[in-house]
Amino acid sequence: MNKKLPGVFANNISKDAAHNKNVSYGLEEEKINNKILDKVPNDLNINQKINAIFNSPRYVYKADVTITLKNETIKRRIIGRNSIHLITIDNELIPIGDIVDIEFSD
Repeated sequence: MNKKLPGVFANNISKDAAHNKNVSYGLEEEKINNKILDKVPNDLNINQKINAIFNSPRYVYKADVTITLKNETIKRRIIGRNSIHLITIDNELIPIGDIVDIEFSD
């Protein structure tokens, strides 16, 4: 039971491993790109705007939006949709046919 295991090959590292110091993070570029991606164009119809919100990198499982209805403007947190309604986090159903405009809330 006293068998020797074969040795493991380990190559010598002769270079400096400080390559993380030479990498640019690009935080400002990332903020600019996110602002551009979060804008929903105004020339889209309501279904296209809703799809753009759900396909946005800002949407994970909920989105804070401002919804302009035929008679009022409301702020809600939407989590999904079906064919005729938007579904809020409070299980409120908002008819898509009543929506005039929708956009991300700030």
